[in-house]
Amino acid sequence: MRIQTIAAILISAAAALPVAAEPVSREQGGRTLHGSLELADGASLSDGLILMLHGTMAHHGMEIMQAFQQALKERGHSSLAVTLSLGIDGRQAFYDCKVPSRHRQVDAVEELAGWVDWLKDQQVGQVSLLGHSRGGNQVARYLASQPDPTVKKGILVAPAGVPKPEEAASLLALAEGKPDDALVTAPRFLMCDDTQVSAGSIRGYYQDDGKFDTPDLLADIDVPVLVLAASDDNVVPDLPEKVEALELENLQFQLIEGDHFFRDFAAEDAADAIDAFLAQ
Repeated sequence: MRIQTIAAILISAAAALPVAAEPVSREQGGRTLHGSLELADGASLSDGLILMLHGTMAHHGMEIMQAFQQALKERGHSSLAVTLSLGIDGRQAFYDCKVPSRHRQVDAVEELAGWVDWLKDQQVGQVSLLGHSRGGNQVARYLASQPDPTVKKGILVAPAGVPKPEEAASLLALAEGKPDDALVTAPRFLMCDDTQVSAGSIRGYYQDDGKFDTPDLLADIDVPVLVLAASDDNVVPDLPEKVEALELENLQFQLIEGDHFFRDFAAEDAADAIDAFLAQ
C-alpha cells in the first residue's frame, strides 16, 4: 500500500473521531471548579445548552456523563458537564476517600447557581438542567428554590431518594451531640468505607430535611420537567411508581430499558427522550 494511501486513511479516520470536549473552569468560594463543554456542530453558547450534574462523589468525566454528552451532541444539543467541588479545590476525579468529608448535599445548589451565573456571563441562551442520581435530587432542589429565569427546563435521570433508614440511623448516631466541624470515623459514608467525616456532613446527607425524596419536590417546580427512570434500577426501584402517581401538568415521565447508569443503548434511548422533550 502506498504511503500516500496510508496517510489518506489516517486523515480520514482522524476526521471521523469526535472532537474533544473543551475543558472549562471558574472560581467560587476560593476553589477552582471544573467542567467539560461539548458544543454541537455549528452551535454557540448563545444557542443554549444543557448543564449536567453527576451522581454521588463522581465527576464530569465519568462514563454516563461522557455518553450523554456525546449522544446529545449527535442530536444537536450542546452541554456543559460540571464537577462539584465537594470542598476540594480543583477536583476532577472521583472523591478521594482518604480526604475527610466536610461537604453537604445542599452545597450543590449554590455551585449550580454559580455555573448558571457563569454561563450568563458567557452570553448563554436558554439553559436546561440535567442531573443523574444524587445529582438529580440536587438539580430538583435548585429548581424548587428560586431558579434563574435563564433555566427553562429540568431533566432528572434516576434521581436519588431518601437515604436507607438503617444506614442513616447508624451514621446519625455517630454525629449525635457533636458540633458540625467534629470529625468521626464512619464504617461507610456515601461511597467511602472506613473514612473520616464531619458531623455536619453526616447530618447534611442523612438527616432528612424533607427534600431527599425527589418526587416530593416536583410539585414545587414551575418549569417543565422530564423524569427518566431505568427498568432495572436497584438504587431507586420505586421511582416509576412514585412519579406515575403524580398529576402535574409540567411533568413528563419515561421508563428506559437498562440499569441505574444508562449504559450503551440506554444512553441512546435516554438521549432520544431528552431530544423530544427539549423540542417541545
